[in-house]
Amino acid sequence: MASPFLSKTTTTISFSSSVSNTLPWRFSHPSSASFPSKPRRRISTVQAKIREIFMPALSSTMTEGKIVSWVKSEGDALTKGDSVVVVESDKADMDVETFYDGILAAIVVGEGETAPVGAPIGLLAETEEEIAEAKAKAAKSSSSSTIPSATAVSPSPPPPVSNPAPAIAQPPPPPAKAVSEGPRKIVATPFAKKLAKQHKVDIGSVVGTGPFGRITPADVESAAGITSSKKTVAVEPAPAKAVAPPKSAPPAAAPLPGSTIVPFTTMQAAISKNMVESLSVPTFRVGYPLTTDALDSLYEKVKPKGVTMTAILAKAAAMALAQHPVVNATCKDGKSFTYNSNINIAVAVAINGGLITPVLQDADKLDLYLLSKKWKELVEKARSKQLQPHEYNSGTFTLSNLGMFGVDRFDAILPPGQGAIMAVGASKPTVIADADGFFSVKSKMLVNVTADHRIIYGADLAAFLQTFAKIIENPESLTL
Repeated sequence: MASPFLSKTTTTISFSSSVSNTLPWRFSHPSSASFPSKPRRRISTVQAKIREIFMPALSSTMTEGKIVSWVKSEGDALTKGDSVVVVESDKADMDVETFYDGILAAIVVGEGETAPVGAPIGLLAETEEEIAEAKAKAAKSSSSSTIPSATAVSPSPPPPVSNPAPAIAQPPPPPAKAVSEGPRKIVATPFAKKLAKQHKVDIGSVVGTGPFGRITPADVESAAGITSSKKTVAVEPAPAKAVAPPKSAPPAAAPLPGSTIVPFTTMQAAISKNMVESLSVPTFRVGYPLTTDALDSLYEKVKPKGVTMTAILAKAAAMALAQHPVVNATCKDGKSFTYNSNINIAVAVAINGGLITPVLQDADKLDLYLLSKKWKELVEKARSKQLQPHEYNSGTFTLSNLGMFGVDRFDAILPPGQGAIMAVGASKPTVIADADGFFSVKSKMLVNVTADHRIIYGADLAAFLQTFAKIIENPESLTL
């Protein structure tokens, strides 16, 4: 996806000269004696075609990004639309493409390093003659953390992004038992897909050499038996970065012998920040038992048609929210709350190295089969780290299901910016006594809802859960 994160740096040079009376182009007038000549000034502007590649904003909560890998190297000639760098945010990663032709003159932020949103991460030169100037700017930025230099005009901020792209690359987690995630989805850069189509190469058979098996243009060219013809310009190595003397810091507590320190990934850091933020919201919890015999029967009928239990629960929650809009409301400033016009069900999904919540938008308006199809697409995109921002940050109510792990009950933490989250446990056979004292065995499931007590009160949540229970225990309306 093209990403407009390149901004031109313009160097303005002014030429000033005093014009004598004898210059041939001086304006002549019969009464020039009455109008003494004044020195004139000519100003010409020279634009240096050096552009900055900025750190993009991939989500509304992103404040800094991490360079996963540079697809191009210093000295590579670039064409508009080429993927240049892969950037990791708190939720996703993205191939950043260039909007200009030119030469990647200097890399300011290297692989594995982070930079604030809007900060320059590379420099693009238009001609070979400008490479030296670009590298000088890069060297100055490494020592002063400021680009461009003092002789240049401050660059304009990066253009706004109407549709920031997503996905996330993370450092390998510590050894642990891997959880099967089903067939692996092919991940390739946009330019690699384009090349595969042009050269009629089956991209499914190409072995990716990029981060986490990502297929790069070079991999496609190799599979097609094509020798890369990209122009590479010889570039002098950048001067070594100035190393500031280390600052004294208080001694950190020594880890226990044999322990391993693992730094947060970008996603884990974002989750940590959100969880701490959620502590500022006054919440309460209400649990409700549901009989699921009818739900289990419906699931057995629709499962062969591709319907998942998650889709059924999301549809039931959306139908209940339509009758209790206050549970779908949002309070962000502590002074007012908003009734959301859409019912967007966010569903928690565990992925390698973190957690993300793909959103089923307008879940109350979609039929069960279309909703289930949409959910499968979102899960695939989440596990391949290709979700678009609107697909994970537009939820108005969250559903978290641990029933598949045999968990019978748990409490969920309220996500910032939402009014409630539902925690769903497993459905298990339970001995029940009826009003006449007769015993029977029925499948029961416990749901717990955590809610923002500033806008949702106990009676509101109890009424919502009663409606949700009626839908689950009489699920025929779910298929209408």
